[in-house]
Amino acid sequence: MSNSHTRSFTAQAGHIDVNGHVNNAVWLQWVQDIATEHWFAAAAPEFRDDYVWFVTRHEIDYRGNVGLGETVEATTWIPDPPRGARFDRAVTFRDAAGKVLVDVRSTWAMIEKESGRLVRIRPEVAAPFFPEDKARRPGPTAGPED
Repeated sequence: MSNSHTRSFTAQAGHIDVNGHVNNAVWLQWVQDIATEHWFAAAAPEFRDDYVWFVTRHEIDYRGNVGLGETVEATTWIPDPPRGARFDRAVTFRDAAGKVLVDVRSTWAMIEKESGRLVRIRPEVAAPFFPEDKARRPGPTAGPED
């Protein structure tokens, strides 16, 4: 299983704001979309059935933007081991030339569907999102390109 997840997004008419480029809320929707895809692509079926996620914080650095019809490539990964019921997720958006346009770091919390309560992220839930040698050790880990 992959430790990162990549997909492309193309700016449609409804994504464009009065300034002629992708609206900030659309970038966040794309973060949600790729995060959800990554969870469903990497997590074991029993965990996908038992847990849901919600965002507690977004931190976004805008370095550029795209206009109508332009495409960006987004890559997401989990840079650090979980802390209790939470982990941070990184998402980087690049233009066709590879220039970083938007960097996002979001904190997500895991909830057990049945009880609706926060639950600690167990090692077996987190493992598919980390390289084998980093899944068990605490501390920062490198991004997907390192």
